[in-house]
Amino acid sequence: MASGGSLVEFKGVEKSYGAVRALDGVDFSILERECVGVVGHNGAGKSTLMHVLNGGVRPDAGRLVVAGEEQRAYSSARAKALGLRCVFQELSLCPNLTVAENARVFHPSIRGFGWRRRAGRLILDKLDEIFPGHGVGPGDLVQDLSIGRRQMVEIARAFTVSDAPARLVILDEPTSSLDVRTASQLLAHVRRSVEAGIGCALISHILAEVLETCDRIVVMRDGKIVAADAARNFDRKKLVAAMGGVASETATSSAGLQRGRREEAPVQVRMRPKRQTDGQELIAREGEIVGLAGLAGHGQTDLLLAAFAAASRPRAGAPVAGPVALVAGDRQSDGVFPQWSVSRNIGVRSLKRLRAGPLISPRLERALAESWRQRIKIRTPDVDNPILSLSGGNQQKALFARALASDARIVLMDDPMRGVDYGTKLEVYDLVRAEAAAGRTFLWYTTETEELKNCDRAYVFRDGAIVAELAQGELTEERVIHSSFAEVA
Repeated sequence: MASGGSLVEFKGVEKSYGAVRALDGVDFSILERECVGVVGHNGAGKSTLMHVLNGGVRPDAGRLVVAGEEQRAYSSARAKALGLRCVFQELSLCPNLTVAENARVFHPSIRGFGWRRRAGRLILDKLDEIFPGHGVGPGDLVQDLSIGRRQMVEIARAFTVSDAPARLVILDEPTSSLDVRTASQLLAHVRRSVEAGIGCALISHILAEVLETCDRIVVMRDGKIVAADAARNFDRKKLVAAMGGVASETATSSAGLQRGRREEAPVQVRMRPKRQTDGQELIAREGEIVGLAGLAGHGQTDLLLAAFAAASRPRAGAPVAGPVALVAGDRQSDGVFPQWSVSRNIGVRSLKRLRAGPLISPRLERALAESWRQRIKIRTPDVDNPILSLSGGNQQKALFARALASDARIVLMDDPMRGVDYGTKLEVYDLVRAEAAAGRTFLWYTTETEELKNCDRAYVFRDGAIVAELAQGELTEERVIHSSFAEVA
């Protein structure tokens, strides 16, 4: 559908944080009835640009025109009044409130007798519209929801309307915790909303989503826009080249795992899901990368946490045969220590090797973090900076560094690529394969079917139980979806 008038127009926007130039003279616009994709590596300036657009960050220089009016005293409240809505990587829901109460926080005009019922109906109707079969109730406490369902609630809330209109919705990595089915539901809703007149800014490291959903694509690098064109004029290779070039996707994906299943290698993990009613077990041998697949929230994370707990109680015949490390996907709740530096966050799993006498050596801690900063390309000028000074994707890199720098022989990965840029993903895939070749064992839960191609094999989960085991050559989206829904034979 043809685009309409201008919703947003930025000219020469600049923003610096000390010596870091997050935005360097950016010109950016979004039209009515247009979905604009914004792509680039972690730290390219995408989220900073969206925070300026949202009114949460004041630029150092530049001209901001929103809804046809130049903004001189721009703020989050002003942005919301103009119809701008945002869903950022780090979710903003209040965990101790219910779904309905979170909707009320977002819509203060819902007040008076029966407000809880009306707020619940508003958010539930939108959840039903975007995510049929979502399984969320208006009285559910947010802290009791899986991260995927929390993300669904946050997205649905952004599209709800009470007293203020919704003219533009910013979605920053909105599918990072959604499985393939719910991600498809969201992207279909985005297209319906755009056709109905709403503008949309979509940030995603899943390039296929951007290419298939957006009307126009903007590529950022080092705080600048380095390419902008209609989506139909891009393909994956052109996007990768515009972002600055990364390892060849073909070489990475086709590399696969040529080691085979190592049938004779010792078993490192032997787990049976709690809801398993037959004799099926998950078995992972030394040097294997074993995927956990299926729709989100069907027991994959529960099994990883059970393996983590079992490793803390070593004994003969234990289901987990060695020390483990966990790379959490929900970095806010289960990953970073927010008051600590980057170096402390990386070194906390390696305290024994960082001791100098009875104390932890800051020098050894800093050296470990610095070596992994360079190896995994964590974008920070100083590893002593606070972890929260990093972008979401770089925080996730620090969690990878923590696990891989440790003595763990078994690495549990709970959908760990949330907010990680495309180039870094390829580098991490290579790193995981190299570590597996050296004898480490990986259990890898992922909501991205493409990532399963890095696994030797995968177990598909449904309703808390394993329903299928797929060999590496069978790991296609069709087979995974079929196994996720088909009745057990």
